[in-house]
Amino acid sequence: MAMRFFKQSMVLHRTPGTMPTPGLRENLLKILLLALCTSQLTGCIAAYPRDGVPAQYVSKAEVSGYPGDIRVWGDSYASFPADRLVRLRDQRKIAAKTDASIKLRELNALTLSGGGSSGAFGAGILAGWTKAGTRPQFDIVTGISTGALIAPFAFLGPAYDDELKQSFTKISDSDIYIKHSLLGLVSSSSFTSNAPLARMLDQHITYTMLDQIVRESAKGRRLFIGTTNLDADRAVIWDMGAIAASGRPDRLKLFKQVMLASTAIPGIFPPVQLEVTAAGRTYHEMHVDGGTSNEVFLMPAGLRLSELDRTFHTQMKARLYIIRNGRTMPEPSIVKATLPDIAGKAVSSLIKTQAIGDLYRLYATAKRDGIDYNVIDIPADFTVEAKSPFDNKYMRALYEKGYEIGHAGVPWKKTPPGFSN
Repeated sequence: MAMRFFKQSMVLHRTPGTMPTPGLRENLLKILLLALCTSQLTGCIAAYPRDGVPAQYVSKAEVSGYPGDIRVWGDSYASFPADRLVRLRDQRKIAAKTDASIKLRELNALTLSGGGSSGAFGAGILAGWTKAGTRPQFDIVTGISTGALIAPFAFLGPAYDDELKQSFTKISDSDIYIKHSLLGLVSSSSFTSNAPLARMLDQHITYTMLDQIVRESAKGRRLFIGTTNLDADRAVIWDMGAIAASGRPDRLKLFKQVMLASTAIPGIFPPVQLEVTAAGRTYHEMHVDGGTSNEVFLMPAGLRLSELDRTFHTQMKARLYIIRNGRTMPEPSIVKATLPDIAGKAVSSLIKTQAIGDLYRLYATAKRDGIDYNVIDIPADFTVEAKSPFDNKYMRALYEKGYEIGHAGVPWKKTPPGFSN
């Protein structure tokens, strides 16, 4: 019986005419939930000891061999280190003398959400925006989950649009994950292996790319990717430019580990265990999908734009562009009376609600700091259905929809969904 349910769960159960599948996380969570139920019934999944960071050292742990400034807690309300702001100011002042794209009184930020295969929407938006000739150079780029896969390309600009397009229109399920057998689950920390995704990162994330990120970071631009430290139960924001500029021989490995961790849907993809040191000992932190903590983020909770104004001795005009690789409106459908479908729909609704909440949080931050707020999500008139988590036909169609919107002029929404003055 369990085997039959397992096989059935590998097919997306959707009623004809319903809205498109939101993304990888929602689809595969159905599979995970069924696997968890099976494991509870059989008691066959063993727990293995690991050298996690003791609670009293969690806040002191640092990635082995790296300075502490490569990451911060995303939920920290502590004052942002003043020396990092001064460094940012000095870098931008020097760069502005020779690079006209660095404008000391302006700040353009791009935030890319999670959404699995729906990241094709964000990739299309960026390419269409480039074609329209109105895409700004982003001073800050942040990414979560599939947004983390887009972020380095978006940070480096239009020169990487074609590579980004290939990454989201020439792939299918087998390019992202491999399903474990039921027996394989006994010794695994996840329901699938993301080895194919890791190989794809090996092709695209290179030392050449890191060197380019270092050059742009030296101009006072920042690339941030979010993960969730599962042991600490906290969001982590990684300064990818600082990792790239560290000069360490393993910097490329850590850079890709952070990207993989940001996409590691708990239970679906394996977590990434990062070696850290604390109190003179070596431990391993467990990092998973950044979307577990936030669907979108801009900066640590404790950092205000006014701090930048004081450091730069000027009032900055800041704009925030949020690309939500998913929907924000209700998606009615007839849910089958089966555990995978009920659980899958419930989790999908939970994730969407979290995403909307995060959009409101960023809106509150923008209003507080005087930041121009702009958000776009997948429109209601896109009705192509995904037949699998990474359905190539779905991704190509969604990319084209994003490209069309970007080229025509993105109809940015100035408030989060459902908000009224």
